[in-house]
Order: sequence, then C-alpha cells, then structure tokens
Amino acid sequence: MPKTIKVPCSSANLGPGFDVFGLALKASSVLVGPQRFSAVLEVQIEELSPETLAPLNCLIECEGEGSESISHAVDRNLITRVSLYILRCHGMHAFKVPTKVRICNGVALSRGLGSSAAAVVAGVLLGNEVGNLNLSKERMFDYCLMVERHPDNVAAALFGGFVGTFMKTLSPADTARREIPLSEVLPELSGGIDTGELPVHKPPLAIGSYHQFRFNKDIKSIVVIPDFKLDTSEARKRLPQNYSREDTVFNAQRCSLLPVLLGEDPPNAIKISEAMRDRLHQPYRADLIPGFTKVLQNITHDTYPGLLGLCLSGAGPSILAFAIANFETIAQAIIALLSDAQQIHYDWQVLELALDGATVSKV
Repeated sequence: MPKTIKVPCSSANLGPGFDVFGLALKASSVLVGPQRFSAVLEVQIEELSPETLAPLNCLIECEGEGSESISHAVDRNLITRVSLYILRCHGMHAFKVPTKVRICNGVALSRGLGSSAAAVVAGVLLGNEVGNLNLSKERMFDYCLMVERHPDNVAAALFGGFVGTFMKTLSPADTARREIPLSEVLPELSGGIDTGELPVHKPPLAIGSYHQFRFNKDIKSIVVIPDFKLDTSEARKRLPQNYSREDTVFNAQRCSLLPVLLGEDPPNAIKISEAMRDRLHQPYRADLIPGFTKVLQNITHDTYPGLLGLCLSGAGPSILAFAIANFETIAQAIIALLSDAQQIHYDWQVLELALDGATVSKV
C-alpha cells in the first residue's frame, strides 16, 4: 500500500540558542500574504511490479522547490542515500522490492529553514519503512545524527514542536564512531552498486537528547526569505574558534529564559526581545545577509506593535520574527530595509508551530 512521509521545515538557534534550540514549523492557519512554500517535505512511497528494473530497486521522481537541482540518482540523492545507509546497517544493500520514491519539496533550499535536516529525517523514515525495521523515533534520532551532526533542526523536524537539544557525552569508543567522516557514513557507491564490501558504521545508542518546551499557540513565525542561498558550512566558517567569558555568559543567561518566555500567556514582548539577543553567531554572519544589522536595530517591539523579537533563521539568510499581530506590516518593514541593502526578490510567509514532527501515513 502506498505511503506518504511528511517532514516539516524548521528554524534553529532562535537568537541565543546556537546549536541548541529548534522549532518545527508549518503553514499557518492565519492566511496572510503569499504562500509560496508549503513548508513541508513530502516523500511518497509506492511499490512497483517485481519485473521493474531500477538501480538498487529504486526509481526517483522530484517536483517542487529546487527540483531541478535534486539528483535522481539513488546513490547521490540525499534522501535515498540516507535510506540506503539505514538499510545497510540492517544487512540490506538495496530496497527490498522495486520502489518508486516521489519527492515533493516545499522547503526552501539553503535558506536556513532546515532543508537538509528534513531530507535526512525523511531518508531515515524511508529506510525504516521500506526495510520494515520498526525503529522507534528515539533510535531514528541516532541515525539522523550520524548524518546531520547538529541536533537542533533534526530534533524539531523529527519530533515536532519547540525543542532544546544537546549531544550526550559518550565513551571514547562511541565518540570515535560518532565522529566518523560523513564521506564514510554515506559513501558514494561505485556505479550505483553496493557490493557489500563497504564498511557499515552503525550509530551508538542515544547520541543526542532533546526536550519539548511549551510554546504559546498565539505566537506566529514571520519568515522573510531572500532569493539567494547560503550554505550552512560557509556560514560556520565565519565563527571564531574561541569566545570571551562575557559573550558566553550573555548567551547562557538568555538561553535560560527564552523557553519559559515563549510558553507564557500573554507573551512579554520586552523580555522576549531581549532574550533573543545573541553574541555567538549572528554578529559574525551579519555581513552575509545585507541589511540584517539594520533590521535588528530598527525593527523592534516598541516601534512595531505585535512584534516579540527577531533573529536569523538558522545560519540564514532567512529572517525569523515572532509576532502575535500585524504580520504583514512587520514583514514588509523587514523587506524594505533588506531591499535598501540588496535589490533582490524577497518572499515572506506566516508559519506556526508544527507539533507532530515527521509522520508516515497510508494513502
């Protein structure tokens, strides 16, 4: 029977929570402004006739955002490469039966909205389904973290909601396994064939941990999406190797309060806006997003009623603003300042909390 995997987009960091906080997002019921992105990665699975010939028993179809750049090769497409990794860890070197995998992407690629995390989560769920593995979500989290080494977006996309995350302290042997280069975890197969001679690196148990916080249902997320891509690895290169005690304490103080503040009703704009300030990553990445510094300086809760606070979404270039009203006014004000610095197209949408995370349903 055909099945559909759905994985929400996500935002990470939320200002001070660098590599800590994640937020699963979906299209909002507040239908304000354009709705270009569905904000969900959908993967449809359908068994084909036994006579169907396909590399590793898998045929890929793609549509949606960035479909022209998504590989149709089973051993190069990130979703199917991850699924093959799961299968190899369980003694299978191809899909069990000929299978069509139809990818419908509604997540903007390389914009700070968790597109790679969504693909990794979808790949793990795909491997679990086609291999009939019956893995728990907690165990699937381990497999995700072997590929996507930062838990914030992954935990949000997999489990849903507003999450705090950390990587656990492991034994030296398990640490060595977790730090195996990604090129060895997901090796490119020779001619699309897995001979069974490649090493299989199973994840240790309980690599990471997460906790779901309360989140005020009235708070919506305005996402402003510039029309250019920013690779997370490139954004990370801007970060220093060491931080001052003052800056570290500054962020730790705000991390301790932000989850509580975002769950309160009514939300306190003064406290939330201050708690979303950051000194560990945004100052070093600001020049990668022309106009972002002016947005931080001029778009504030006291000049725009309904605004609670704003930050980069993940590593950027998208900007995330929490608000309870005046969504379009706030979005257009952000776009106006960004446009002054860089004359390109900007999309914007209102998103809300996705509580369910990744799901699998029968069609």
